[in-house]
Amino acid sequence: MKITADDVPALERGVALLGSGGGGDTRTGATLLRHCLPATVTPVAGLPPDANVLPVGVVGATAVFTEKLPGGDEVPTAIAAMERWTGVHADALVSIEVGGLNGLMPLVSAHELGLSVVDADLSGRGLPRLDQLSVATAGRGLAPAVVAEPSGQVLVLATGSDTTIERTARAFLASSSGWAMLVLPPIPAAELPGCAVLDTISGALALGRRVLALGESPDADRLAEAVDGDVLATGRVLEVSRRLGPGEHGRPGFGRGSVTLIDHRDGSLLRIEMENEYLLALRDGRPVASTPDVLTVVDRRTAVPIACDTIRGGVEVAVLRLPAAPFWTDPRHLPVIAPRAYGIDTEPVLP
Repeated sequence: MKITADDVPALERGVALLGSGGGGDTRTGATLLRHCLPATVTPVAGLPPDANVLPVGVVGATAVFTEKLPGGDEVPTAIAAMERWTGVHADALVSIEVGGLNGLMPLVSAHELGLSVVDADLSGRGLPRLDQLSVATAGRGLAPAVVAEPSGQVLVLATGSDTTIERTARAFLASSSGWAMLVLPPIPAAELPGCAVLDTISGALALGRRVLALGESPDADRLAEAVDGDVLATGRVLEVSRRLGPGEHGRPGFGRGSVTLIDHRDGSLLRIEMENEYLLALRDGRPVASTPDVLTVVDRRTAVPIACDTIRGGVEVAVLRLPAAPFWTDPRHLPVIAPRAYGIDTEPVLP
C-alpha cells in the first residue's frame, strides 16, 4: 500500500482518534510526512518470515517535539547503533504506537532510510509507558534499546527490566532535549503476529476516511457507526480539573485530571478520568467505558479529536468509545492497560 498526499488528512485523523487524547500533536507529523511521499506500508504477510523489523518511535514530551523539530539524523543514528549492538541489519520498520504522532513519524523515518513500514504497531492505540508496549506485554522485553535525542546524544540501554528501561529513558530525556527517537530490538517478521497489533496503519486510514466523510457537525448515530463504536455523550464541557497522579519509588506521576459534561441527550452527568490518555468514563457515578477501549473526545462541530492537555471548559464535544484491539482484550494482556494499571481501582468495562 502506498500512502500519497491524498491519504494524509485521513491518516492524520485516524491516528489522532486512536491516540485516545494522547500520543502528541499529529499536525507536525502530517506536515513532515507530506515531504516524504509516497510512503510504502507492507502487510506482515508480505514480508519474508526472516525479515528483521525494527520498532521505532518518538518518546518523551511530544509537546517539545513541535518546538524542537527533528534534524533528520536521529533515526539513522539510533538504527545504526542498534545494528552495531545486535549485528542485525534492518529490513523494515514498525511503529511503537499507532495513536497520535507515532502513527505518522515512522513513515517519515522509513522514507529517509529507503525502507517500508509494516502495517502494524506495538500499541494499537495511544499508551503512556514503554513497559506497556505489546512486545513487553508478550514477554519479549525491551532491551537492548537505543535512544537518540536531537542534540546528538545516543544512549544504549543494553540490559534491564522493562520498568528499568522505562524509568532510565525518562530520566535521560528529562536531562536532555525532552524527546528522542527510540529503537527497540529487531523482531523477525514471522514473530510479529504474536507480539504486535496487526493492520493498524490501514485501519487508521480507513477510520479517518469514514469520519472525514461525515463532514461538519456529524449526527451522533452516524459518528458512532463511522468509528465502529459508541457515542457516550454529547454536550458542553462544564469543568476540567487537573492534579498530579500517583507516582512510584519517590518519583512524581503523570498529570491526572477529570472532564465533566452533561449529556444533552438525557441530562445525565458524564465524568471522564484522564492521565496522558482518557481512561475511564462514568455516567452518574457508574463506570460505563474504560481502557483498553479507546476513549476519545472530539469537537462536536468538526469531529477533530481534543487532547487531554488541551481540553477546556465551554467546548461542545462528543465523547466516543472505539473498540480495543483484540490483543488487549486477551485475558493474558488485559491487566497491563486495564484501569488498575493506572492506579484507578475499578474493573475494566468492556462491551
